[in-house]
Amino acid sequence: MVKVNPVFELKGVSFSYPGQEAQPALQGLDVTVNKGQCVCILGANGSGKSTLLKILDCLYLPSVGLFKAFGSEVDSRSMEGNRFNANFRKRVGFVFQDPDVQLFLPTVRDEVAFAPLQSGMSDKEVLKLVDETAERLGLKNLLDRPPYRLSSGEKKKVAIASVVTLDPEVWLMDEPTASLDPQTQSWIIDFIIALKEKGRTLVIATHDLEIPFVAADRCYVLGQDHRLLATGSPQEILEDQDLLIKANLIHKHRHLHNGYFHSHKHDHWRSSGH
Repeated sequence: MVKVNPVFELKGVSFSYPGQEAQPALQGLDVTVNKGQCVCILGANGSGKSTLLKILDCLYLPSVGLFKAFGSEVDSRSMEGNRFNANFRKRVGFVFQDPDVQLFLPTVRDEVAFAPLQSGMSDKEVLKLVDETAERLGLKNLLDRPPYRLSSGEKKKVAIASVVTLDPEVWLMDEPTASLDPQTQSWIIDFIIALKEKGRTLVIATHDLEIPFVAADRCYVLGQDHRLLATGSPQEILEDQDLLIKANLIHKHRHLHNGYFHSHKHDHWRSSGH
């Protein structure tokens, strides 16, 4: 029998932002992420995907329910503990949807060097690591540039590079392909596949259905009522068009045929197109 090692476990988790208790951001979620899995959290904008990732990153505590990380319950006491925080931050990396939230230093070199410097590496080791990471991600010519002057795709790569230097075992990625040009989207998806092949655990919040199609082991679908609509394999989820329409992940197009409007289900992710 194969031993299962849960990295994250959520049971009956709900979350409300302060002052918005009447409109919970998440309601009654049961989610399990096992070691080495690529799990996609699917849902339309506003369904609660980003909030769920922030709970997994221990930025928020559930308002209701049980949350475990690496087998230990996460509560206010554990989050205040220096040992827990130091260990957790070494093991888990978060790539935010908006790189401008993540990037705050004067140059790209500073951004890529920040995390290893905080971990106690020597200056020489950090310089070598920054050069290796920049070479690997195609950022060598950007190292002395200020992040705010980069394109959206370049900023996203720098944000990823700032996590690469930590080499975390768990990656949390919020809408990694959103608002990017097709070439950068393809680069991001290839990067995700490479992480998976290395045995990293990934939790990816997205409404881009190509990502679960090519990379996911399991999918959770959030509805617009902030509840779990469905869970299953990528094949089960992506072949259920009624579910995808209900979750607002695909839509119906209306076309005029012989003077009459005709509606059909439509998505933008399959290679077959229309």
